[in-house]
Amino acid sequence: MSEENNSDGADWGDALEEQASGEAADGWGDALSEQANAEAAAFDPISDTGGQLGLDSEINLDVILDVPVTVSMEVGSTKISIRNLLQLNQGSVIELDRLAGEPMDVLVNKTLIARGEVVVVNDKFGLRLTDIISPAERVRKLK
Repeated sequence: MSEENNSDGADWGDALEEQASGEAADGWGDALSEQANAEAAAFDPISDTGGQLGLDSEINLDVILDVPVTVSMEVGSTKISIRNLLQLNQGSVIELDRLAGEPMDVLVNKTLIARGEVVVVNDKFGLRLTDIISPAERVRKLK
């Protein structure tokens, strides 16, 4: 075992001597010298357009009016453990953080824009809006 240690020590000694003498031909020295001699890239200066993005008085909404968005109504939410989630079966009741009769949230792309109450229209559920944010505020929230 001491012979192995001696041969390993000799290998390390040879490697250290080679490194000190500069005989290493692995290309790292050349790469490091190229990096040291490299010049920084030149970029044009950034010009100030005079206004902040999205706060100009003349916003052109025509470009986004036909973009589809996801509208969802949230009855409520809760947090449960995975253990309880796995124990759910048909007939299980999950307690939510909202009271019965409390307004539901209307979300557009997961952003709250209104609240409303549930109604039935032609045998389908609907929502009568009771509180909605202004159009300007809706656009601001979508940014």
